[in-house]
Amino acid sequence: MGELTAQRKSVDELYGLEPVFEPGDGGHELEQFVDVGCPYCAEVITIRVDCSAGPQSYVEDCQVCCQAIALTVAMTEEATLREVSVERLS
Repeated sequence: MGELTAQRKSVDELYGLEPVFEPGDGGHELEQFVDVGCPYCAEVITIRVDCSAGPQSYVEDCQVCCQAIALTVAMTEEATLREVSVERLS
């Protein structure tokens, strides 16, 4: 870990700040494109996940059948994408 990164990490921990992702830091993608299966039509669709927003739940329409899908995004402690789960809306 570079000296500047170590200093920034210690300042963040000292003041309880959220981590800051700098372009070129490597290891952290601010957004990722993930293939998921639609729970209605079973087509594989690609969704964009904003990794900088942390764990989240939201609704997005299937690009094929237009049904509303509940998406849940799980992140690791290191702020990387762990998984995306999909389910039907009731």
